[in-house]
Amino acid sequence: MSRKRKLFFYGVVILLVAAVSPFVWRKGVQWAYGRSIYTPATVPADRVAIVFGAAVYGNGRLSPILRDRVDTAVTLYHDGKIQKILVSGDNRFENYDEPGAMMAYAIGRGVSPDDIQPDYGGRRTYDTCYRAKAIFQLETAVLVTQQFHLPRALFTCQRLGIDAVGVAADLRPYRDARWYEVRETGATAVALWDTIRQLPSPVLGDPIPID
Repeated sequence: MSRKRKLFFYGVVILLVAAVSPFVWRKGVQWAYGRSIYTPATVPADRVAIVFGAAVYGNGRLSPILRDRVDTAVTLYHDGKIQKILVSGDNRFENYDEPGAMMAYAIGRGVSPDDIQPDYGGRRTYDTCYRAKAIFQLETAVLVTQQFHLPRALFTCQRLGIDAVGVAADLRPYRDARWYEVRETGATAVALWDTIRQLPSPVLGDPIPID
């Protein structure tokens, strides 16, 4: 084989490995953390649930995905599985407040305001997990989000020092489910890089321990 052909062959192999690696990595994370995912009825009781943010519409109405996450946490609260709810989401833009909308929705469904802690710096999954440990000083938690997101969330929180289990908040089919699955492949690869570097979240502040 000529030198040019060898270089071409090795280049193709490298490109194939680079293309396939994120899919293999995600499958590995799903396999490793799938055993830590429960239903609301079977999840072990813990003190705090972390609810990850998602889209909020202009009038403060929760998107279906976010509404299902908060409804699932509210169910855990009323069933005595958790005592406190940490609602974490994006609040960096004027007139856009995921944690505030989540908190108002949960209070409207019978959760005491004293039992909800908003986290206004949860711009992405890594930030939510980092701040849960560094700011809210959680050692354990129940993570509440959809099945497609839970393996990455569990991986990130556990790598950052939180002994976490998850509850799947899939209460309905989602219109963009296929896109979420594709997005998670890249996001799970980024999560590996994030947890290797373990840089601080862009927004920090004084500790606010959740009693």
